[in-house]
Amino acid sequence: MGLLQEWYVQETKDSEEEKFHRSLNDEQLFFHAVSSGDIDYVRQNCKEKRFAETEGVGILSRDQVTNLKYHFVITTAFVTRLCVEAGMEMEQAFRLSDFYILKLDNLHTVQAVIELHDRMVLDFSGKMRFHKRNIGASKPITTCIDYIYAHIKERITIEDLAEYTSLSASYLSRLFKKETGVSVSEYVREKKIEKAQHLLRFCDFSLIEIANYLSFSSQSHFIQLFKDFTGITPKKYRDLYARSSWNVTETGRK
Repeated sequence: MGLLQEWYVQETKDSEEEKFHRSLNDEQLFFHAVSSGDIDYVRQNCKEKRFAETEGVGILSRDQVTNLKYHFVITTAFVTRLCVEAGMEMEQAFRLSDFYILKLDNLHTVQAVIELHDRMVLDFSGKMRFHKRNIGASKPITTCIDYIYAHIKERITIEDLAEYTSLSASYLSRLFKKETGVSVSEYVREKKIEKAQHLLRFCDFSLIEIANYLSFSSQSHFIQLFKDFTGITPKKYRDLYARSSWNVTETGRK
């Protein structure tokens, strides 16, 4: 049987059995909630286990786990592109997408896929909520923020950003402070400390490895800055938060 003939046979069978896909409105509301940072809506959706529902959802594989994985990839693709359209840094969005889809490879149960889905959508929602709070920056500043995110491992200076945006260092420095409330150097340090927090929680890097990875001048400099920003040392932070489990009721809160 050719593909075209096979399609008509399946189409007739589905019509006779009255198999219909659920309304696009539900999906659109959910995707809008994620891309707008509406964490309460997204969290409630997760609690209701809407992703696991099979009624009105396309069958993409006869294997239940594989079917859910395919839907996971589709959802992640939609979420990623909608978040970029809503203002998320493109590199950040696609790195998040790649991260979660790769994590999918190692999952072999329906429950594990559902849990990863909930983590993924809450992660995107939390980042979009943070973005919405900082909306309104001009194109040069959003370009700088995107550059800083993509080059966070490197030593970043105002001169680097000025060259990248084709603006003078003095003008860009004033504009950045005016729109963000902090200087470029303060912003870069803050983002490096945020990255360090993630490494301390989810990786086994030593303090010197983290300091070198993020281009701090020394381990002692990294420890001092980390304490200035968080109030505790990196070691204490790791002792408190390393590998803390994600929870649907907590993930995404800022």
